[in-house]
Amino acid sequence: MIPAQFDYVRASSVDEAVAALAEHGDEAKVMAGGQSLIPLLRLRLSYPEVVVDVGRVAEMAGVREDGAHLVIGAMTTHHEVIHNELIRRHCGLIAEATETVADPAVRHRGTFGGALAHADPAGDLPAVALALDAEMVIAGSGGRRTVPAEEFFLDYLQTAVQPDEVLVEVRVPKLGEGWGYRYEKFHRVAQSWAIVGVAAAVRRSNGTIAEARVGLTNMGSTPVRASGVEEALNGASLERIGEAADRAAEGTSAPSDLNGKADYREHLARVLTRRAVTAAAGS
Repeated sequence: MIPAQFDYVRASSVDEAVAALAEHGDEAKVMAGGQSLIPLLRLRLSYPEVVVDVGRVAEMAGVREDGAHLVIGAMTTHHEVIHNELIRRHCGLIAEATETVADPAVRHRGTFGGALAHADPAGDLPAVALALDAEMVIAGSGGRRTVPAEEFFLDYLQTAVQPDEVLVEVRVPKLGEGWGYRYEKFHRVAQSWAIVGVAAAVRRSNGTIAEARVGLTNMGSTPVRASGVEEALNGASLERIGEAADRAAEGTSAPSDLNGKADYREHLARVLTRRAVTAAAGS
């Protein structure tokens, strides 16, 4: 299909993007890599009056260190995320999960921030951001604000970003010594959306699990933190991983669709959590 008519604004800075969004309000949409928005436009599931393109805003791209955090620009492409040495050294879970996103063509155009701002619960990166306690830096007419991942995803395809705001960068705590990680994903065919995915980061100390973070993909209208699993793993021996993983579906609202019923997804969550945590713990 052909998209409905819209005006086009190419911003060259964050301030220009914010000004355009403030001027047009709810009638405007931000376009980053376009891999989510363009299909919606073509299907006329979204029909903004104005598209604000931030693809050439240099300050929104790249990866840098800031003390105990990595700062990932929202316009950093998936391809750049996968191959960035800082990410692979300090937050390898992000690179590992990003390698499962779509196909090479999409990964060269799609962006880290765009995938998070799109907030599809079947997307791989929102659950990863949640598991890693990431923080989203959002710029708007009133300045910049920082929103933790647990408060960023509000509902299906809805985030804390307001109509006059744009996601600028993501701050992710570095995983230090003793941390392992794994992203497990179950899908019908290669390069498709996850039926269920599990992002796990585990810190071992003295032969036990000192800390675990687990995020679930496609187990609700937003990414879900598997708090029951994390609680059960705190201070547990490696032999308790299976028992802890059995709590993966607690507090979730798994959808039922053509790809699987809710109880099937709950089963997958338990199985994939066991695999992810076991791999992350190095056992």
